[in-house]
Amino acid sequence: MSRVLKNNLWVCLLSALFLASAPAKAATLSFYCITNNIAGDCAIGESQLTVNVSDAGSGQVLFHFKNLAGGSASSITDVYFDDGSLLGISSITNGPGVSFSQDASPPNLPGGNNISPPFQTTAGFLADSDPAVQPNGVNPGEWLKIYFSLQSGGTYNDVINELGNGQLRIGIHVQGFASGGSESFVNNPVPVPAAVWLLGSGLVSLVAIGRRKKISARA
Repeated sequence: MSRVLKNNLWVCLLSALFLASAPAKAATLSFYCITNNIAGDCAIGESQLTVNVSDAGSGQVLFHFKNLAGGSASSITDVYFDDGSLLGISSITNGPGVSFSQDASPPNLPGGNNISPPFQTTAGFLADSDPAVQPNGVNPGEWLKIYFSLQSGGTYNDVINELGNGQLRIGIHVQGFASGGSESFVNNPVPVPAAVWLLGSGLVSLVAIGRRKKISARA
């Protein structure tokens, strides 16, 4: 491999590592169904329910739940959190048409034992919609914000890392489907940062170029 090629390799490597280490501002997570009572209802939840996780400053993290506008009938009625660097719910902001309060019934995510390890809601890390449950839940076009305080020394990046490796999980119970059924969902891991893909693709490309040059020189 030539000196120029090696220099390019190092530039690619250092740039990718710098980008990967830079603090992220927000991450949007989708959900996967863990109860699978009705396949169509699972598909609705997986396609139109998301949570945006962002740094709220002052040692807090914001979890912004959304139900896609114009989507099929569905309502997030319970939200649960399993472990991580979170200290406790700081506040809840209800969007128009939504009314949530801390604590929930049931006290653990329905169907949480269907996954491994089982979903175990951390004490106090839950909220649900006030009666009437489905109308006050997060229906299509609506949203809910839950602010969490972090443990001493905890950071937003800790939360993002934990959402990626499974140390922190978010569960939601969804009702109000046209079928009359309900389903439970857990967040998919945080997507791999673009910088990581840049690092991988850059290294592969440069190594491939080096190999081709070696082969050409031997021919």
